[in-house]
Amino acid sequence: MKRFKRLLIGALLVIPAFSLLADSLRLRSDHPNTYYVKKGDTLWDISATFLENPWRWPEIWHINKQIDNPHLIFPGDKLALIKVTETNPQTGDEEIREKLTVIERGPIILGPGHAKITPQIRTERVDQAIPTIPLDQISVFLSKSRVEDVETLNNAPYVIAGDGTRIVAGAGDIVYARGNFDEDKETYGIYRPGKLFEHPKTGEVLGVQSLSIGTAKIIEDHGDIRKLEIETSSEEVRITDRLLPAIDRKIASNFFPRAPESPIDAEIIAVEGGVSQVGTLNVVVLSAGEREGLVRGDVLSIRQAGEVVKDRITNDVIQLPSVESGLLIVFRTFEKMSYGLIVDASRPLEVGDLVTNPR
Repeated sequence: MKRFKRLLIGALLVIPAFSLLADSLRLRSDHPNTYYVKKGDTLWDISATFLENPWRWPEIWHINKQIDNPHLIFPGDKLALIKVTETNPQTGDEEIREKLTVIERGPIILGPGHAKITPQIRTERVDQAIPTIPLDQISVFLSKSRVEDVETLNNAPYVIAGDGTRIVAGAGDIVYARGNFDEDKETYGIYRPGKLFEHPKTGEVLGVQSLSIGTAKIIEDHGDIRKLEIETSSEEVRITDRLLPAIDRKIASNFFPRAPESPIDAEIIAVEGGVSQVGTLNVVVLSAGEREGLVRGDVLSIRQAGEVVKDRITNDVIQLPSVESGLLIVFRTFEKMSYGLIVDASRPLEVGDLVTNPR
């Protein structure tokens, strides 16, 4: 992706066309009429300022179609809710709708000092735009963490020795590894098997967490044994650590929230850090993935099982309906499971809570 995008700024192009349909999208009763985008904001935060259901913001948040990326909102931009008259294409009747509009562009830092914005063509860094969600919470899962099936990890090359008598090694050290290497690959990620994930209902093995230790480059080939130099390491490389071909994974700055296209019936099966209770901005592991139709950006409702009570009239034992307790956004998917970021929690969440399509 090019690091720079050309944005056409002008009076006619700064007015987006988004509608709030009264029967589907609801404004918060305490929403402001105008809002200035601040550094540290996310599009999710801003949408939650205006909407009761912020996960539906793509339905109303579209910057001009002439711009490749419709989610470039910058600190200093002034947003406003305005009433406009539109013609219904189906009935031909005029309808009054509320639209969320970028009515003023804030100053953009182009080097020393500030540039005054006037209608013109200008170039901006894409990474100056505010993200959809806080990337610092998930960057390590996007760039390093991966989940593999057990067979793939068990059959991957492994470290058999360090240089000399050393049993652990770090960046700059030499190690030897054995196994079936890809002849076209020189750089490998070093991984250590972590938690084995199983489906909570069926017991099916969903994958094994591969913990990133570092990277290494092959410098000598000796049949099924390779001599490697460790280029980076987050901790000591040990004998039996596994080697997997390095993946050049870019960290996308934006996710486009949407409802899943397929029915989802899953659970939270783990929480990063091993804690049992979950809150906003925690990363969780879900028991559904690409085969269930999940894609990056899908928003899911978290529901907790209702209490079991006794009917004092009939003495029946009754399971109360589940209660919606939060929302999460899927940011990384694998074949059978996925990672999600909790973006809203109305009560403490737990491993075992249900995850379904939002309502």
